[in-house]
Amino acid sequence: MTSAIATTEIEGLKLLARGKVRDIYEVDDEHLLIVATDRVSAFDVVLDPAIPDKGRVLTALTVFWLRYFQLLEDEVGGLRDHLVAWEPKFWPDAAQAQADTLTGRALLVRRAPVLPVECIVRGYMAGSVWKGYQKDGKVAGVDAPAGMNLGDRFLPEPLFTPTTKAEQGEHDEPISYDEVVRRCGEQRAKGMRDLSIKVYSMARELAASRGVILCDTKFEFGLTRSQELFLIDEVLTPDSSRYWLKEDYDAREPGTLPTPIDKQVVRDYLLGISDWNKKAPAPRLPDEVVAEARATYLRIFRILTGVEMPDDATEALLAADRAGTDAAGKKLIEGDG
Repeated sequence: MTSAIATTEIEGLKLLARGKVRDIYEVDDEHLLIVATDRVSAFDVVLDPAIPDKGRVLTALTVFWLRYFQLLEDEVGGLRDHLVAWEPKFWPDAAQAQADTLTGRALLVRRAPVLPVECIVRGYMAGSVWKGYQKDGKVAGVDAPAGMNLGDRFLPEPLFTPTTKAEQGEHDEPISYDEVVRRCGEQRAKGMRDLSIKVYSMARELAASRGVILCDTKFEFGLTRSQELFLIDEVLTPDSSRYWLKEDYDAREPGTLPTPIDKQVVRDYLLGISDWNKKAPAPRLPDEVVAEARATYLRIFRILTGVEMPDDATEALLAADRAGTDAAGKKLIEGDG
């Protein structure tokens, strides 16, 4: 097992923010270097210890999904994203000097204003919204079909349930679509909603072909110089999404949820600690939970991409990039057929 990297320091680059998982460095007026560490958080609290290889999986899966959507740009509706390069040769010299540590974790991205909304798309009844639905029949303030049970699929289409984008240590709060319009403008709000649902639906289709159910996910958007929306941050990772195996879902008892293959394994451990108030400091994760979480991250990478995570950091991102290219090519060929 590789050693976990919980924090980074890049001499010569200004650290703009140290988030729950990512360290963000200023490259210049146009670019940032975003480094996915192995830190893990739950309930908006950073936990200890970090999960080895977690940052590599988050980065590689983001590269996989972004490559997939880049090659299917017309089908997605002209979706753009912030990724410039993952290869160290394109990084500033200060980052290249730490390529042994940063390769496989760092992405050079376009710098842009971030819209103050997190775009949640839910395909199934799961998570905290279940309690709210039981009370008033709504999911994060959005009307949902009557008579649903835990684990049921939302029909006829996924639900768009946006939230605020809270500062670290604070909790995101559900907001209405009207509030998104108020914050971002009608055109941008509609664009975020439509793109979020489209990207989720396409990802769900690909995941299903691999025997996986994409339960829900979170997207974030920024603005280009020409004020166009583009996708930022991590994309469809096991930190920002819930994934289930379809065979487990089909075999489950009605009203229950299948075994997760995402960060939920960490949340489930913490939920079993009755005397923790979900505030810092959090209980230390036992070694067996860390090992299970690491195996889960590597497993979802293997299932979605079809390849084992290579030990070599460069090979891992090359494999993710190729897997995204192959998946898009297959879809294009099937569409032409």
